[in-house]
Amino acid sequence: AYTDFPGNNRGRARVLTVSDTTISAGSEATFNGSSDTFETSMAFDSNAGKVVIAYKGASDQGKAIVGTVSGDSISFGTPAVFESATTLSPACAFDSNAGRALIAYRDNGNSDQGTAIVATISGTSVSFGSAAVFETGKTQYCRATFDSTNNKVVIAFMDDANADRGKAVVATISSTSVSFGTVATFETTAITENLAITFDSNAGKVVIAYEYGSTSNCIVGTVSSTDITFGSPAVFNSN
Repeated sequence: AYTDFPGNNRGRARVLTVSDTTISAGSEATFNGSSDTFETSMAFDSNAGKVVIAYKGASDQGKAIVGTVSGDSISFGTPAVFESATTLSPACAFDSNAGRALIAYRDNGNSDQGTAIVATISGTSVSFGSAAVFETGKTQYCRATFDSTNNKVVIAFMDDANADRGKAVVATISSTSVSFGTVATFETTAITENLAITFDSNAGKVVIAYEYGSTSNCIVGTVSSTDITFGSPAVFNSN
């Protein structure tokens, strides 16, 4: 799923099929036909067999939409608003234990606080629980992944209110609500930008990659109960 910049910033998606070492793409489908689709993030709901795409849409609202894959095509339900105020960097992850997705984002309508909301797919529709704040300061670059070893979602972000430090928090989904552990800092000495996060199911660890000053680093995170701790960062690119 992506923003089609030559196509007036419309939201598009394609189904990709892997065969050995080649990838083929199905026909392009439009999930948002207005010229206001930015910062898309997608997760696969293995319970429903659907994808959910979160994005910043009309009037900069936070929206989500359900996609159904059939062969090499994808079709969509009706978009739903999860945040009516300006929404930045929505990040979507699916919790297979809870059977629900979590969307983390920066809520411009609430002092740019780091916020998350539970999304539930039913057929081709998506509904939401109540939004909850995980960081009271201004946040940027929200990213999320599901830790299947501990059945938790981990949210990484830049804390704009604390010298742009890199931080992360563990989220626990219960029905349509979400609660959080203690926010932990993984980068304390420089601006932390352009984050990416994923989960290594073999090691049972989270890995966060990020831009750190003039280098690119990655760091391993270990979830225990509702908290996360980190190893030492490693440089993977000196530029």
